[in-house]
Amino acid sequence: VQLQASGGGLVQAGGSLRLSCVASGASFSIMGWYRQAPGNQRELVATITSSDSINYGDSVKGRFAISRDYAKKTVDLQMNSLKPEDTAAYYCYGRAVISNRVHWGQGTQVTVSS
Repeated sequence: VQLQASGGGLVQAGGSLRLSCVASGASFSIMGWYRQAPGNQRELVATITSSDSINYGDSVKGRFAISRDYAKKTVDLQMNSLKPEDTAAYYCYGRAVISNRVHWGQGTQVTVSS
């Protein structure tokens, strides 16, 4: 089972980035993104279920949008109006349908300069 994330980088405040995560080896009931800044706990960014129910962390509501392509087994995160406080390592997340186990992708770094 693998979750492969991509799309991080350096952007100025107010800019946009798009993260993408490709899943393989399992089907996932829930997929999404969490982030972790140095010294902080990992926090929810956004999740989407197989019935397209979406949940956003309070700090990203109205700025980020999550989407899922079931045929391609991908989950994307469009991040707009980025702020320096969005700087973190972003982790793709998936809960497998059969095992109900949680899987994590490798982090992709997002850095927002002021």
